[in-house]
Formats: sequence, structure tokens, C-alpha cells
Amino acid sequence: MRTENLTSVTEFILVGLTSHRKTQLLLFCVFFIMYLLTLVGNLVIIILVQTNSHLHTPMYHLLTQLSGLELCYVTSALPQMLAHLLSGNGAITFTRCILQMCVSFFLGGSECFLLGVMAYDRYLAICHPLTYAILMNRWRLLKLAAISWGIPLLLAIIIVGCTLRYPFCGPNRVNHFFCELPMVMKLGCGDTRVSELILFVAAVLVLLGPLSVILISYGLILSSVLRMQSTSGHQKAFSTCASHLVVVTMFYGGLISMYIKPKPGSSPDRDKKIAVFYMVITPLLNPIIYTLRNKDIHRAVKKVLHRMDFEQKY
Repeated sequence: MRTENLTSVTEFILVGLTSHRKTQLLLFCVFFIMYLLTLVGNLVIIILVQTNSHLHTPMYHLLTQLSGLELCYVTSALPQMLAHLLSGNGAITFTRCILQMCVSFFLGGSECFLLGVMAYDRYLAICHPLTYAILMNRWRLLKLAAISWGIPLLLAIIIVGCTLRYPFCGPNRVNHFFCELPMVMKLGCGDTRVSELILFVAAVLVLLGPLSVILISYGLILSSVLRMQSTSGHQKAFSTCASHLVVVTMFYGGLISMYIKPKPGSSPDRDKKIAVFYMVITPLLNPIIYTLRNKDIHRAVKKVLHRMDFEQKY
């Protein structure tokens, strides 16, 4: 009987954001629209960069990677969340839950690293413009991209492997809208302190490492801009840095609250509400924030629209 109990969990029940049926349907409409806008926004950036030769630079190569990552990241959880909101049933199989844990940690970690690389790239472009082409050559860009994707993937496999060391013998209700590592790890039977420590160390590496690079890079950028004589240059730099840091704060703030915060005394519903910011809102805002004041993207859009208008006339 003890063996049967240890292997009894074959599926998890995701509690979701609410159990009120009308609220579920309202949230379905809101999140469905946000999901479509996220897909369109990020796909537009990828298409613009790929079809415009003037945008084949390290900065836009990284922006394309970020957009592709956002598409995968939001798709790893949101379609399932929408299905659960529509049906009112939050059941997910054990295997799908484990895969979702691994994928979400991997993609979230990759985004952390990629945002750090993008901040470093902007620092080199603004503070070292004469040597930028040498410092950010194709080989270094590939190495930074490989690190951004490789380290989070390795850590995700290790942490999920540690989580699977423990049997799941009940309960199987996850107070979240998708399978996230800290929430599922709480349901493991036995002493999970070692796995929780490994998760904490990995989270510190993935979150605080790139975040320090971002803050240092933007600090050096602002310091360099302040030494310039142009007032308009000051305003543009401050505006750009501020908008980028808003997205960074939302994304990193939510993840730090989930993975590094002290556990005792926290509200059981707080984590899943915070997760909405980095899983749903940030992927929607990133393409807007990183292209809102970008003249190259504006020119590329005008060029595409002009080409479409020309083809329609002739």
C-alpha cells in the first residue's frame, strides 16, 4: 500500500487565478487578446529584422532572439491557461507538468541572460563606438548567445532532475496557473531541502548575475551620456534607459519574488498573481518598449508599408 501511495499522483490540478466562472471567462477574453498581441508584436520584429538588410547588426540580432524567446516563453504556459479558463478544468498530466517546469525555467533563465547581453551590447555601442565592431564581432556574439541559452538549459535539467528524485504521493493541487518549479517542488514527499537549496543557488546565478550586468551597463551609459553637451541626447538616453529598466524591473522583480524571496509568511495567492507580470505582461511589453523610440525600426516599417502600397497600385 505504501508503494502505491508513493506513485499515486498521475496528474496535477492547477488551481488557476480564480474559481469564479464569470471571472474565468472574463480573464480568458483578456489573456487571449494579450496573447494574440504578443504573438503579432514579436513576429513583426522578427520579420522586419530578417527582411531588412540594414537591421542585420548585433543589436537587432539579439532583439530577434529576444522576440523568438518571448514567443516560446508565453506559448509554454498561456495556451494551456486559456484552455483551463475556458473549460474550468485545470487538470494536467504529470509528464506535461514536468516538461512545463523544465521549459519555463529554461526560457525564463535564457531571457534573464539575454537581457543582460543586450544591456552589455548597448554599453559597448554607446560608450565605445569606435571599437564596437571589434568588441562585438560575430564570434563574440555567438559565444554570448550560446551562454544565454546553454547555462539555463543545463540548470533546468539539473533542477528538474533533483525534483524527480522525490515521489509525489499527494496532494496534487498546485496553487498556480502553470507548473512552476517552486510550487510543484512543495508537493514532493520527503525532505526537499537539498533540492530547494540547489534551486535557490541556480536562481541567484540566473537572476542576480545578469541583473548586475544590466544595472552596471546602464549606469555606465548614463554616466557617459551626462558628460555629453547635447540636452536632447540627455533626454533621449534617459527616456530609453528608463523604459528599458521598467520592463527589467517588472521581469526580474517578479522572478526574484518567486525564487529568492523568504518563504515564511507569504500569501498563497501572491505568487501566481506576480507570475502574471513576467509570464504574460512582460512578453507583451518587450517588443513595444525596445522599438518604441527606435528610428531604424520605424524606417523599416515605413519601407514595408511603402512597398505594400506600391504593389497594390501596380
